[in-house]
Amino acid sequence: MKKVAIFLLGMICLFPLTSPGSGETRVKRNPNVIFILIDDMGWTGTSVLVHKGYSKSKSDYYRTPNLEKLAAKGMIFSNAYAPSPMCTPSRASFLTGKSPAQLHITTPGPVQKAQPYRKVIPPAHITALPEEETTIAEVLKKKGYATAHFGKWHLSGGGPANHGFDVHDGETGNGGPGQFEDPNPKDIYGMTKRANAFMEKQAKAEKPFYIHLAHYAVHSPVLFNEKSLDLFKKEPKGNRHTSAEYAAMTWDLDLSVGRILDKIESLGIRDNTYVIFMSDNGAGLKQSRKENVPLAGGKGSLWEGGIRVPLIVSGPDVKTGAYCDENVVGFDLFPTICDLVGVRIPRRIGIEGSSLAPVLKGARGFKRDRDGIVFHFPHYGKGKSQVPQSALLVGDMKLIRNYETGELLLFDLGRDIGEENNLAEKNPEEASKLDKQMTEYFEEIEAQLPSDNRDYDPSAEKSTKGKDANKFISRLDKDGDGKVSEDEFDGPKRRFDRFDKNGDGVISSDEAPTGPPGGKKK
Repeated sequence: MKKVAIFLLGMICLFPLTSPGSGETRVKRNPNVIFILIDDMGWTGTSVLVHKGYSKSKSDYYRTPNLEKLAAKGMIFSNAYAPSPMCTPSRASFLTGKSPAQLHITTPGPVQKAQPYRKVIPPAHITALPEEETTIAEVLKKKGYATAHFGKWHLSGGGPANHGFDVHDGETGNGGPGQFEDPNPKDIYGMTKRANAFMEKQAKAEKPFYIHLAHYAVHSPVLFNEKSLDLFKKEPKGNRHTSAEYAAMTWDLDLSVGRILDKIESLGIRDNTYVIFMSDNGAGLKQSRKENVPLAGGKGSLWEGGIRVPLIVSGPDVKTGAYCDENVVGFDLFPTICDLVGVRIPRRIGIEGSSLAPVLKGARGFKRDRDGIVFHFPHYGKGKSQVPQSALLVGDMKLIRNYETGELLLFDLGRDIGEENNLAEKNPEEASKLDKQMTEYFEEIEAQLPSDNRDYDPSAEKSTKGKDANKFISRLDKDGDGKVSEDEFDGPKRRFDRFDKNGDGVISSDEAPTGPPGGKKK
């Protein structure tokens, strides 16, 4: 009888009993990972309260009930940052675990040449992900994972196929599926269907998987289902968020999240699947100048509105309904995923991120492998605040370095999240110390920096285009801020959107059209 008991016990250990649909796998396997990456979603762009200390850290108009469910089952990171205020650098950083500064991928735009009216010359960056860089997909693939990338790539370099993804949509950018309209706006539902089919196939094969679901939403143009728009036409608008169209697009995006979560549940893999939700940079200010309030600035700048973003993680052993107020950044996800699935990171690849796995499982006293987080945008953008700049965040203290003026800005984010009180003059020692720390970091990773323009001429005009642009601005700029807002513009919205190339909600002199100023046709 004893031999029979031992035999039965051995069989139970080899083949644990489970109930159908319980979500438990028969044999302990490597966990699955789904990374849902949103394009241009700001810190306040959801109905999830992302910071307990700020009631305005959630939208007063947009609704994302599925994200609320995800947050309730996982951990919200209140002080999470995108690696860059622009998409391509952040995407490269997510995949490699390295900062944009180390990768030399610091803007999606072309190399900017010296101009007589600019004080500095931006460095000659790259925009394609080098094949020699090791991606998280390649690391997981060696561990036996099936890998898929659906949606926006925007990293050239031969596309996802050259960087470890078995299944993918190709070398996509802002166009193509990002322009799809109702009933599949911005390919939201199409890519979700492909992701769910991939998930089901791997679950049936009992193979662990990694899905990189990179949405085109909520980047412009604003596209949505008409049924979604009808919902928000009936809802009272908020004080900060007022666009029913943008709310509808956000709603469609949230429905996608819901379908992913439902599929995980129906396949019985919830208890073995991590879901990560994050944005590639802050929101532009096209919909509203208050889009990122209480944060300052927006996409393309190193003010908080350009880089602070929502981050939610759920999965096995993740503390549920919890908040984390540590400073974390997008390139932390590479080592975090490796830790969660039990993969050792090759030392040679030189990642910069710090694993958040202990924090996710409830550990206290998180300490970064490197003190502080550096953000690097050494280029000119389209807006007034989009100038060559770098920033360093250490604890609550944040330093911004302006390469044009040489000015240092110092803020205590714990007391001044809106970055209204520059402490550099009151505390020059702290500003100098952080500035030195940033310089030493750049030297260590061999970052590219702007150089002085010896041919700079403060009296230089920006060519005939600049003169014509100034006429356009002066005719329409009613409040005298040197820019044209959507309220001041007297043409159709689609024309405003065409001029507002960086999506910050205003037409600057660099964006203004040449030729005679025009508005509505009479």
